[in-house]
Amino acid sequence: MSAAFPYRLIATDLDGTLLRDDHSVSPRTRDALAAATAAGAAHIVVTGRAVPWTRPILDDLGYTGLAVCGQGAQVYDAGAHRLLTSVTLDRQLAAVALAKIEAEVGPLHLAASSDGLDGEVLVGPGYEVVGALPATPVTDASDLWTAPLNKLYIQHPSLTSDELAEAATRTAGGFVTVTMAGEGIVELLPLGLSKATGLSLAARRIGAKAPETIAFGDMPNDLPMFAWAGHGVAMANAHQELRTVADEVTASNEEDGIAVVVERLLA
Repeated sequence: MSAAFPYRLIATDLDGTLLRDDHSVSPRTRDALAAATAAGAAHIVVTGRAVPWTRPILDDLGYTGLAVCGQGAQVYDAGAHRLLTSVTLDRQLAAVALAKIEAEVGPLHLAASSDGLDGEVLVGPGYEVVGALPATPVTDASDLWTAPLNKLYIQHPSLTSDELAEAATRTAGGFVTVTMAGEGIVELLPLGLSKATGLSLAARRIGAKAPETIAFGDMPNDLPMFAWAGHGVAMANAHQELRTVADEVTASNEEDGIAVVVERLLA
């Protein structure tokens, strides 16, 4: 561990954390992370986005390290453009989980993230993709199930994402992991999977341990990562549930919140 930087590993979420609202990374944040890596720390991106939605951002950053994608399902070597690990959703269990949730709250709108380096996000009728990310509409919801999946996305016509995530966890939490990654983004994952499981695999590859890790995030899907890491930093714009358990709260993603903390630690 470098004497100049107190953590061996910096784990950052992407949306609402490392990325500004226009999906760029500020020069100040780039410089702060570059200084930390020059001082001996490793930076790992840990995102809910699957690899195809993550790769363009990493390429733009010139990022060549490991990235944990798909809420922990994928460990991706950005320099080699190679998937190192990939966990898929058991589609039978997912179908059972979905039936249980719909029995509780009524019909859901669905999307599915296909596994692999070039896996598409397939969007069923009524599902609204958050943001301008590339997705492929399908008219028949059964088409969502044809390829191996790393997760399902669910939306409800009237429940908030918090309400839907709570109902899904209560009714189907024994079959799948349910996480909420943002308003309009509730996901069903392989049981036991989280950002923490993916991050622990990536950290082991570079020889870093949990107490040597500082993690930055903004949503409930970052809770397991905060529980695993030695120090959890929530952005000012973070969901209240994450702010409550964070070791500290920094400035927002628009105000270089990561850089504020990293610069302080470097000083």
